Amino acid sequence: MLRLSIHGQGLPLLTEAAEILGSEAKGRRAYRRALNEAGRDVTPPTYRALAKQTGLKPGVTRRALRAQKASMTSLSFELHGKGGDISLKYFGARETRAGVSAAPFGKRRVFAGRFMKGGKFPNRKVLKLGGHAFKPMWGERRWGRPFTREKSGVIIPNEMVVGTTSQTFRSVGESKLAEKVSRHIRLVTKGVLS
Repeated sequence: MLRLSIHGQGLPLLTEAAEILGSEAKGRRAYRRALNEAGRDVTPPTYRALAKQTGLKPGVTRRALRAQKASMTSLSFELHGKGGDISLKYFGARETRAGVSAAPFGKRRVFAGRFMKGGKFPNRKVLKLGGHAFKPMWGERRWGRPFTREKSGVIIPNEMVVGTTSQTFRSVGESKLAEKVSRHIRLVTKGVLS
């Protein structure tokens, strides 16, 4: 989870705005709007950074992120990620003679012994199993052995809090938040504070 937040009187302008307006509620309302606008602006760069960091397509990372907007009681905007260990299928997987080639974390490599098709080379047939890559369960080389889906090791909630994704959220979020807070304080106080 990534979070932009304003706690109580964390910014000096909150106290001054509340005094001028005669109500802390008006100040909190301005901060809530500022947080939600900053959150809206930071979300696209964050899911693009997450896509680059994980090797997923931006559309996949966009669907995996969920925003929790700031409210009057909670002055924080949160970005939550969902999902477990993602299947190799989503990283441009393709079968080769040596195994399955895929690019988790943006780096292509071959997962030796994995497969996506059935039959003998060179006449392999597409299996109707959703385009996933599979790993045989037993070490012995025989037909009919059980298999499981091969995973990539990419877990979106874990990747959100490290690397460029976290840095992007924090740097863009902080600059946008300062800009939006100033704007909303100016609007609420009719230009008295800026």
